[in-house]
Amino acid sequence: MLMEIKGLSKSFKNKKVLQNLIMSIDKSDLILIQGTNGCGKSTLLKIMAGLMKYDDGEIIATEPIKIGAFIENPSFIENETALYNMQFLMELNGKFDKEKVATLCKKFYLDLDDKTPVKKFSIGMRQKLGIIQAIMEDQNFILFDEPTRGLDKESMEVFNQLVDSLQKEGKTIIICAHDGVSNIPFNKAYRMEEGHLVEQ
Repeated sequence: MLMEIKGLSKSFKNKKVLQNLIMSIDKSDLILIQGTNGCGKSTLLKIMAGLMKYDDGEIIATEPIKIGAFIENPSFIENETALYNMQFLMELNGKFDKEKVATLCKKFYLDLDDKTPVKKFSIGMRQKLGIIQAIMEDQNFILFDEPTRGLDKESMEVFNQLVDSLQKEGKTIIICAHDGVSNIPFNKAYRMEEGHLVEQ
């Protein structure tokens, strides 16, 4: 087991979003979480990523985890290029590998050397950058929140293939998505209902 979540609870203004949630995650798991808007999927991912505190329960990681996260709308330095943004993010933790990032961009039909500022990018282009930043540092625990939103059919297929290859490399991946992931071979699938994860 890579991570165990026991009795996780989170409320916002007396509204319980997560209630005594239990989840076991193994290395190389490829997990799908679905549910209605506002049911708590994004909240769960934010807590797992360390971006949000929880009220009760515990999260136990059994080995070192390097988290890559794409949660809700990706944020960038709007007046700068994709290259500037990716270099800035990668250099926060280490050395910028332009060749690796350029290869990932090419897979998604993006040109890393394009001088267009990110503020002029379409929703789909921003989504692609968000996906790339979540995996470009060889993260081994990857969280995707609606990653296919705004992607064209070809880019959805690229994403599906990318996820498959990452899982085969031993990465653990959790995806919250309504559509665009039907071809991904998930080994676990859940539905978020009333703050609990119900296995499908």
